[in-house]
Amino acid sequence: MMSANALAPYRRITIKIGSALLVDKAGKLRKAWLDDLAEDIAALKAEGRDIVVVSSGAIALGRGLLGLSAVSLTLEQSQAAASAGQISLSQAWAEALARHNIVTGQILITPNITEERRYYLNARTTVTTLLGLGAIPIFNENDSVATAEIRYGDNDRLSARVATMIEADCLVLLSDIDGLYTAPPAKDPNAQHIPVVESITPAIEAMAGGAASHLSRGGMTTKVEAGKIATLAGTAMVIAKGTETHPLKALTEGGRHTLFHPARSRAQARKRWIMGTLTVAGTLQVDAGAASALKQGRSLLPIGVTKVTGEFERGDTVAIVDPDGREIARGLVGLDSEDARLAMGKRSSTVVELLGIGSRSELIHRDNMVLTAALEELHQ
Repeated sequence: MMSANALAPYRRITIKIGSALLVDKAGKLRKAWLDDLAEDIAALKAEGRDIVVVSSGAIALGRGLLGLSAVSLTLEQSQAAASAGQISLSQAWAEALARHNIVTGQILITPNITEERRYYLNARTTVTTLLGLGAIPIFNENDSVATAEIRYGDNDRLSARVATMIEADCLVLLSDIDGLYTAPPAKDPNAQHIPVVESITPAIEAMAGGAASHLSRGGMTTKVEAGKIATLAGTAMVIAKGTETHPLKALTEGGRHTLFHPARSRAQARKRWIMGTLTVAGTLQVDAGAASALKQGRSLLPIGVTKVTGEFERGDTVAIVDPDGREIARGLVGLDSEDARLAMGKRSSTVVELLGIGSRSELIHRDNMVLTAALEELHQ
């Protein structure tokens, strides 16, 4: 039986707040709502929990400050709005939590922070240090310098990457809806609320709708994508309504929500980072023999590769697909794409002679690989 307090089992919680919750349609901060949320956060922290916040709102606030009323902004206008709005956003969070004697630390990130291992570890250390000092880290995507090509695209997936990075027990997505439904409830009066998702199947993904507001890039689709990142890494995810006052308190008092169960076994830190990668640089298709070997925990050898797709460098994350094109693993590749094409289908001894790569015999070592199917089976 589920506890009435949805947050009771979790010690380290990442909370994601969308733009539409923090900023009204006129571009003004919803100060009273933020003050209530800060009170909820302080109450959770007083219980001994670590709290990390991922907050949208910089662009929405900046639009109001700079008088940008167009529904669609150019990239340059969005960057300018983010630059102006980020100051107000940070100040608002600092003031709201300071009333509860809580210090905040701001962390602005772009995708390379979580996609490159060295930056990822540095960011995790910063967060751990802030939490150890009793502070609450506030994350946001650095929209003032991010371009369309390098951005996360939504703070739902960003929050999932942050949650997995800091090994959070739970990710809470506060939204304008109280969870996942069988269909978009605004369009279908017969839509049924789903309280628990054991695993994210194609059927679950099909239930997600699109983004509803020009102030927000996220929709239910991005929330389910965030759930895939979080749950496979061993982090539970909750979608709950955030539009009313004291949304976190409501969750602790039995408020309606959708809980996405995590994988039962938390992956090793390095593998958690690999499988949470937002984009893969390329794809390696393998034959049936190689696919079987991978499922037995072996490394990927060049002889088992039948096709190389994409352009990538050594150390990039690539997907491994079976003969039918289904992704069966993801890993850090040991060769760049040009050398991988030369090596595919060849014996390791031939590859060593051809490329002069010393004793390296595998294309992806098993320690740098995550088996997608094995992780999904943990949900069953």
